[in-house]
Amino acid sequence: MSKVVLVTGASSGIGKSIATFLSKKGCKVYGTSRNPKEIESFNFELIALDVLNIETIKKATAFIIEKEGRLDVLVNNAGMGITGPIEDTPTEEMRAVFNTNFFGAIDVMKAILPQMRKQKSGTIINVTSIAGYMGLPFRGLYSATKGALELVTESARMEVKSFGINIVNVAPGDFATNIAAGRYHTPVFEKSAYKEKYQENLDLMDSHVVHGMDPIEMAKTVFKIINTKNPKVHYKVGGFMEKFSIVLKRILPDKMYEKLLMNHYKL
Repeated sequence: MSKVVLVTGASSGIGKSIATFLSKKGCKVYGTSRNPKEIESFNFELIALDVLNIETIKKATAFIIEKEGRLDVLVNNAGMGITGPIEDTPTEEMRAVFNTNFFGAIDVMKAILPQMRKQKSGTIINVTSIAGYMGLPFRGLYSATKGALELVTESARMEVKSFGINIVNVAPGDFATNIAAGRYHTPVFEKSAYKEKYQENLDLMDSHVVHGMDPIEMAKTVFKIINTKNPKVHYKVGGFMEKFSIVLKRILPDKMYEKLLMNHYKL
């Protein structure tokens, strides 16, 4: 029986790649977008869901369950980026990115867990980030949202294990997507103490995305996970140095690791 899969944030980037790939592999895929009617047709069904709106989450999940009678996989991918010095970034924008990347993901999980408990089976894949394993300069809020989701995933995974449900994290590095266009960028204020360094790092971040990996690698990893009986807690998908940076953080003294990051970001 083909798996019924819900992929949030599937209108572009990593989410679109995952949904397209899983559909080609025979899964019944429902992707989500805040405004699906404005988007071109894909090889999967695109339905309305806004992770900031509980009613749209309930409506979308109820629609799938009523139509298919089950929901086997959730790929919690919807999210947003944010950049800026902590001092210069508006607090309301900080709250907004937490509402999307953290609380939004949790609300979607809460909506589908009753059905998965009823089925006594299911897989939830939370798309986090390699940036969630470390505090990166000018990306601290993004790192914080993804790191927080990593920890909640670890907790929830243990809570639902006895119901036959698996919850895992997949942390991508830099991928060639349109994420940079969708980020909230704190403006480079003329009188900011961080003006020059922040601008240099914005340019560096954009170049990383442009030269990032093909999002198909994320899709392949997700397909592997949903066909694994006992998946791991954490998966990392990225370049060698991106993944190695997590290892270095575990083994190096804090100040030595901080120095490596500061040298990399020219601080």
